[in-house]
Amino acid sequence: MIEVNVKEARSNFSLLLNKVGHGEEVVVLRHGKKVACLVPPEPSGRLPSLKAFREQISLSGESLGQTVIKQRNEERF
Repeated sequence: MIEVNVKEARSNFSLLLNKVGHGEEVVVLRHGKKVACLVPPEPSGRLPSLKAFREQISLSGESLGQTVIKQRNEERF
């Protein structure tokens, strides 16, 4: 864990973000007291695969394309 004062944090913010991006934690101190902590984000999990969901869906009836063609050919007036 890295501790820096506010002035150092302000002047080296980009460098500190790089360190946080590599897994380090940074504590910002004001007059020797902790005022902020920069920590890396928790790793996000991957979204579940939609393959199983798609397999559960059963399609019935005519296709959307066929429905559109049918409606175009119908008399509307």
